[in-house]
Amino acid sequence: MKAQPSILKAALWMAGWLSLMLVTAIAGRETTQELDVFQVMLVRSVIGFFMLYPLVHASGGLAAMKTARPLGHIGRNVVHYTGQYLWLYALTLIPLAQLIAIEFTMPIWTAILAVVFLGERMNIWKNTAIVLGLIGVAIIVRPGGAINPGQLYALASAVGFAISVVMVKSLTRTESVVKIIFWMLIIQSLIGLIPAIPVWRWPSLEVWPWLFVIAFGGTFSHYCMARAMLHADATVVVPMDFLRVPLTALAGWLIYSERVDTITVLGATLILAGNMLNLKSAGTARIRPALDTESSGPTSN
Repeated sequence: MKAQPSILKAALWMAGWLSLMLVTAIAGRETTQELDVFQVMLVRSVIGFFMLYPLVHASGGLAAMKTARPLGHIGRNVVHYTGQYLWLYALTLIPLAQLIAIEFTMPIWTAILAVVFLGERMNIWKNTAIVLGLIGVAIIVRPGGAINPGQLYALASAVGFAISVVMVKSLTRTESVVKIIFWMLIIQSLIGLIPAIPVWRWPSLEVWPWLFVIAFGGTFSHYCMARAMLHADATVVVPMDFLRVPLTALAGWLIYSERVDTITVLGATLILAGNMLNLKSAGTARIRPALDTESSGPTSN
């Protein structure tokens, strides 16, 4: 059974993405205080592979992971690995809320790339959702002063993530979600092995739980994102991710007792309004997957 265009299903999968990305960001901050970023990325990919394997088995095993688009997977994962490294490195240089906010230039690049390479169409509702979201992010961040290297790394990572999102959308037309994540973990483990070896140090007992959180969140957040892409255009799915900004502010208040001021509430309101407008008025996806993933989940057999 092929996946049907559905804004509701896309929104539910994006809720999973948002939750996992939030806990992954917190775990990343905790972990990189002790370990090098390259090591964190390698451990995340290796552990993530074993976490994903039950889905691989349910989808037909390793034989079913054969792909006719190896270059597409390699290209996507080189770009994503670079973006992920820049994101984690920026996490060690600038505040978490600032990193997440800068990351939200990603929908601009995603929308442009999706129109150029995927043939998706922009309309007034999608444009308005993106504009409202970016205004809300700008209000929350209240940028000013000199830009430090961490901010530049965060911006570069946003461009890399946008390219990766568009490439994932292209891959979902012929590849199952499990297959996309499988090759992500394999390729990124191979890419990360060489730079991780010189900086390797055995993680302390306190860090291991955070590493498992990163592995789980980093693996299955992409599963959620790819499933969302099956039900809606990239230009519909990505603006939903704006909610991560107010959610990060809420987590900061609950976990670290960070104050949430009126300006932050105003920015979050604009972000939420843009997303609600997008969910209500945006068109659904023109989905053409040759191999859909509704049958690739754990309950397929």
